[in-house]
Amino acid sequence: MTRTPTVILIVCLALAACNNGQQQSTTNAREIKVVGPEQKQLHGLDAFNLAIGLKRAIYDAGYACKRITDAGFVGTWKNLDEWTAHCVYDNGASRDWAIFAGPDGSAQVRDCKDVAPSGLPPCVIKQRPKGSFTFKK
Repeated sequence: MTRTPTVILIVCLALAACNNGQQQSTTNAREIKVVGPEQKQLHGLDAFNLAIGLKRAIYDAGYACKRITDAGFVGTWKNLDEWTAHCVYDNGASRDWAIFAGPDGSAQVRDCKDVAPSGLPPCVIKQRPKGSFTFKK
């Protein structure tokens, strides 16, 4: 009969030791941000060339964008830089796109109306590039 309290005590101590280890590992965890050269290049582009790059990402994702009239940097989410592009189409309709640029040169494109409800940062431009989004001769 004296074995049962001893076994219970050992199990409780083992569980307490496990919990202490978990708390310690989470408090010591550091978040590391990886930034790729493509991400850095986007920040250095003027408005016209940024529009070209974002438009290319939109088309590569299988979507369309006739003309970008506004775009800019939204912010960072994990290791992704979020950009927003305002596209205008021939029929007068418009659509806002969120482009997430990864450190490996990849891009993920989402409709801005779907971004905020999914927990991602909303498509609010915080930094616009210099210059014009239209080609001037």
